[in-house]
Amino acid sequence: MSSVTNNKISSIPVKVIAPKPTGGVANFKWKRRAVQITILILLVLIPVSGLFRVDPENGALVILGWQVWLADFFLISGLWITILSVLVALYSVAGTVVCGWACPQNTVSEWANHMTHKLLGKRAEVSLNGEAPTIAAAKNKAINWVLLGLSFLGAAMFFAILPLLYFYPPDIVWSFITLKDDPRLAGSLHWIYTVWVIIILLDIAVMRHFWCRFACIYKVWQHSFKTEQTLHVLYDSSRANECEKCNYCVTTCFIELDPRKTEIYDSCINCGDCIDACNNLQAKKGNTGLLKFELGQRESRKILRLRDGSMTLSGRLRWAAPFALVGLLMFAWGIWSYQPYHLSVGYLTTAQNQSTRDYRVEIANKRYRSTELNITVEGLPADSFTLSRDKVSLESVGRASAYISISPKLPKGLHPFVVVVHSKDGWIGRFNLQHFVE
Repeated sequence: MSSVTNNKISSIPVKVIAPKPTGGVANFKWKRRAVQITILILLVLIPVSGLFRVDPENGALVILGWQVWLADFFLISGLWITILSVLVALYSVAGTVVCGWACPQNTVSEWANHMTHKLLGKRAEVSLNGEAPTIAAAKNKAINWVLLGLSFLGAAMFFAILPLLYFYPPDIVWSFITLKDDPRLAGSLHWIYTVWVIIILLDIAVMRHFWCRFACIYKVWQHSFKTEQTLHVLYDSSRANECEKCNYCVTTCFIELDPRKTEIYDSCINCGDCIDACNNLQAKKGNTGLLKFELGQRESRKILRLRDGSMTLSGRLRWAAPFALVGLLMFAWGIWSYQPYHLSVGYLTTAQNQSTRDYRVEIANKRYRSTELNITVEGLPADSFTLSRDKVSLESVGRASAYISISPKLPKGLHPFVVVVHSKDGWIGRFNLQHFVE
């Protein structure tokens, strides 16, 4: 090859591009925000849709829009057994990820941090050790403080409504919000709501993540199921020289931990913010981050990682899975055998005495919709009894009664009869009785 050709080739500019980090840069922040927003929406939809709430007026739970009594043993027991089994498995595998990704209190606290930084400056931090926040001089204005206070008050007033949705139907809560008179509302409800607003306002303005770190009983419950194999943040100590004097992950952690030194029982909520911070910083250098989530044996016991990790986690799942399966089967059977109405018949009792010739038929509607039921009596001659009414209408959950009066002309002896109730949707209830005439 001639020298002229070599000179032309050597004159071609060559640009060296650093290789991209393998695996890309994980960004947990927006995934976590999506989960947090979804959880808040679900917290509203669950009671509004009738999936689950408490009915204090009738002293019952509401599941799937049905009123559930203690007599509905399989349905209510199956539901709680399934939920507890799933939660135990979740805590054993993912640890406190519920705190970092789903807890409403933590979500609101993060939002409060964001509003504080936006209106008062990035150093206006509500510190867990009690230090006063540093307010940016350019933002230390009355309008900023007013806006911050109003945003906190608005959030407190909104979140204080959520508990009401779990104890009242949506239309009653709407009456409360719009200040309409509704006899179904408790007289002291406005005071109860005010107390909730004050508690949530103090939590947003003052406590925030202090509650997560030191006072949350739910987190202690989760800690009870953590092991060395539970999901945790792993630090690549072999590259410690790359993060010397950096501390970016430490300043990013709003729980004020050092993510490089996580233990089994610490305040880490597996949010992933520290991993994102390290990944984004190292990506500028063409490297991967030094932090990542790890599921398995911790660094201190890597030798037995595969064997101990699989045995421990699978052992937890082996005993949690059967309970979850039993709970699901019980819940399914409870739904299949659910009785939407309840029929009971007994002697009519008055303030003076108990009648042995008069019976009270009581019918309870356990579904939140109108219904009409027909009542008949079988086994007695038509002229030997009087039925106060043969039809019962109920607009929603509630009870209605009818009365049966047995004629004194009925011959002596034992007279078995059956009270039968038919509903328009096909339900049939039967109650067997025996009337004795001396």
